[in-house]
Amino acid sequence: MDSVANIILYFIVAIAMVTFSVLTVTSRKILRSATYLLFVLLSTAVFYFQLGYQFLGAVQIAVYAGGIMVLFVFSILLTRHPDEKTALLTHHKRMLGITLSVVSLVVLLFALFNMPLLHGASLTEMIKAGNEITMAEIGTALVGTEKFQYLLPFEAVSVLLLACIIGGVVVARKR
Repeated sequence: MDSVANIILYFIVAIAMVTFSVLTVTSRKILRSATYLLFVLLSTAVFYFQLGYQFLGAVQIAVYAGGIMVLFVFSILLTRHPDEKTALLTHHKRMLGITLSVVSLVVLLFALFNMPLLHGASLTEMIKAGNEITMAEIGTALVGTEKFQYLLPFEAVSVLLLACIIGGVVVARKR
């Protein structure tokens, strides 16, 4: 990410990803929500391409944005009518969701700044030491297989997502 164009593209994609993520969970129409999720997955692929991981970006598009979205749409169409609006949440459920979201945000921020990120040092330690963190180092930490690298959790989330999809198809077939 050396050029100004890459930095501008990064911020545009980041804003789009956050916007579509919020729209995904707040939309009352399920097909619109699935479409917004597709845009979030495509935005993730753009980040992989910017980090120089072309293969991972292509896999993101082919597997997640392609195959999984097809399964989502089929399971949605099997379980309810696409034009049907979901019911509004009660005040109690809305407050519970907001509380859990805030708690999750605090835990994630704590983990981000205190868990080992690169070379066994946390992000806070690296900032205090004045070390510059490059996008290549972040990309290597995210998809590497060495100590303090996160490919295994990434794949574990993939398996969990697959299990959720299979569960959704099983529930849809029983209806």
